[in-house]
Parts: sequence; C-alpha cells; structure tokens
Amino acid sequence: MSALPSAPLAATARVAARPVRPNLRPMRRSIALAILLLPLLALPGAAQERSSSVPFRAVDFATGLERPWGGAFLPDGRLLVTERPGRMRLVGRDGRVSEPLSGVPRVETGGQGGLLDVALAPDFARTREVFFCHSVLLSEGAATRLVRARLAGNDSGLEAVTPILDATPAQSSGRNHYGCRIAFGPDGALFLSTGDRFNTKMRAQRLDDLAGKVLRVSRDGAPFADNPFVGRTGARPEIWTLGHRNPQGLAFNPRTGSLWENEFGARGGDEVNVLRPGRNYGWPLVTHGVDYDGSRIGEGSSKPGLEDPIHIWVPSVSPSGMAFYTGDAFPAWRGSLFLAALNPPGLVRLSTEGDRVTGEERLLWNRTRLRQVIQGPDGLLYVLTDEGRGRVLRLEPER
Repeated sequence: MSALPSAPLAATARVAARPVRPNLRPMRRSIALAILLLPLLALPGAAQERSSSVPFRAVDFATGLERPWGGAFLPDGRLLVTERPGRMRLVGRDGRVSEPLSGVPRVETGGQGGLLDVALAPDFARTREVFFCHSVLLSEGAATRLVRARLAGNDSGLEAVTPILDATPAQSSGRNHYGCRIAFGPDGALFLSTGDRFNTKMRAQRLDDLAGKVLRVSRDGAPFADNPFVGRTGARPEIWTLGHRNPQGLAFNPRTGSLWENEFGARGGDEVNVLRPGRNYGWPLVTHGVDYDGSRIGEGSSKPGLEDPIHIWVPSVSPSGMAFYTGDAFPAWRGSLFLAALNPPGLVRLSTEGDRVTGEERLLWNRTRLRQVIQGPDGLLYVLTDEGRGRVLRLEPER
C-alpha cells in the first residue's frame, strides 16, 4: 500500500501572503494578483488540509477496480464493492480484490448509469441479504431499480436475485441523474434516493412519479402504512420526501437519528438537507444555483412551504456518497459528516452540532474524483475513487 503524496503548497502560500506593492509596474502587478488569487481559485482544499489539526495520510488500500460506486463492510471486515460497469467484488482485509461475483443482473450503463449503490440488510449476519440499485432499461425507457439478493454461502456470487422496485415512469430520453443511494433506518426501513433524470418537466415535484424523491419501503419494496402520502389520491405511497435533483448521499445522524441527504445542484446550489417526512425540498422551483448556460432556474433560492437546505455550496463541489464518523481512530472527527466530492475532486468534512452544520474543511483536494466514503469496522475511513483504474483509499492517523 502506497501513501498518497501531499500537494506542495507551502511555497505557494508564502508567495501569496506577500502584499502587492503600490509601485509595481502593470505587468508585475498583474502577476502578483494572479499569484494572490491562485490558492483561492485553484487549491483551497489542499491549503486547508495542510492547516488541519488532525494529521492523517491516505494510502492505497485496494486497486484494480473500475469506477467503484458503492460499498458495504461485511461483519468479518471484508468490503463488498460495486463497479459502475456492472460488476460486484469482495475486497479482503488485506486489500486483495476478488474476481467478479456471479449472479449480478444486466445493467444499463449509458451516461451516468450502471451498477450503483449496495447495502447490507441489518440482519445480514443471519440472512446474508444484500440490497443494491442500478439503472435498468425497460420497454418505455430507463429507470432506477432496487434489487434484493443473497450472498452465497461460498461468497462466489449472488442468489435469489429479485427486483423489488422500479422508480417509474421510465424515461426514454437521457441517461443521467439516477440518484440510487440506499440507507437503512434504525427501525429497519429502507430508504432509496432517486434522481430527477435530468428532466426539466417537474418530475421531482409530481406525486404520481418516483423520480426526484427519497422513498421509504420495506425489504420487499412495499410502502409502509405510515408513509406521508399513503391514501392520497394520485400519489405514490412509497414517497418520503420530494423535490430532489440528483441525491447521491444518504446517512443517518447517529446523534439525532435524523436522515441527512445531499444532492447536486446545477451550476452551484449543491445542498445538504435534513429530511422530514412529507416535506418538499424545492427542486426545480427554488435553488441557489443557476442553469449551465447561466440562466435563472425557478423562482429564487427560497419560498414559503419549501424546505431550505442546512448547507449549500456555490460554486459546486458535486457531492456523492457520505458518512458520519463515529470511530476512535480520529477522536477529533467524531460527529463529523464526510462527503466524497467529484468536481472539484476531494473529501469534504462538515463539523456538526445536532442537526446543524458548524464548519467545513476540505481534504485531499484537487487530486482525484471521489465517489463514496465509508467508515470501516477498524474506525478508519475508506474512500472509493471515481476512476477507470479505481482504488479504495484508506485514511490513517499520521503517527
């Protein structure tokens, strides 16, 4: 396992700290201004990393993966990992990567689609059940699909593979914004995020449509009787919350029991939300971002009756998977929420107090696109890189 080198920023930071002298010639003044702004525009996270009060190093724990997307630790310490092209593998405690597991169904791999998240059943030690989601091509178009399966006793593949929910209606155009993150609640309920499918026709706001939502279902895909829209005419009973763009992060706050979610904005407007049943989180009626051509989206950044995010990014960081840290390896990080960021690439740490964000730190910034972050049973953090030659990085205390 090799350590990931730190960015050489000390000299840059020293140059940037020099004031611009008023008697510089115009060319020298322009160069000095560019040097002054460079750390702010290009490398903010790396600079913060060097000033972090928690020294750590990132090492290559596992290599040889292709676009790893989701992962879950088995009780014996092995890591079950999905690869977006449609494979699932086991990573041993020594970092060795298995051959692809058999039984993984065919997935739709166009655009942002593929084999996406995976989660273990709360009683996996007894049932060996796993749940995963992927993009699927139906007769009407593409959709997000939730699947239940069982890990075979010899760990070579999946058995009893059963699709239990499709986020319909399927969409014939476009292959983006599938969402597809899974989290189990303290009561055993399964939560699944679905993207708006990059659709501007208000799919995220429609109650007869499962796109752009967070769903709450049982392990056979059925809605719970106490879901907020059960019994409402024209509403899908699986819906827990609505008004989401492309939610790729779900995690329960261990201190409050609340479900946190993150989602991509367009240009700016990435969000972290605390989810409450039946609430509308606004997309595309309100957002802090703008469209990719710079035009306005919706009716502003806030509106009565719609939930405001508890944290936003302008410009974007493109947050994907996230996890609250509860381990002993980094005591100063306990209670922090870690988010894998794609663009700019890096790892975001949010300090929290209850259901509030109290601060932000950027780590491993501007190095590699990161897709998911998971706390291991050893109390360390494991991060999946979004690369064709993908890796699992392990964050260890610097001794």
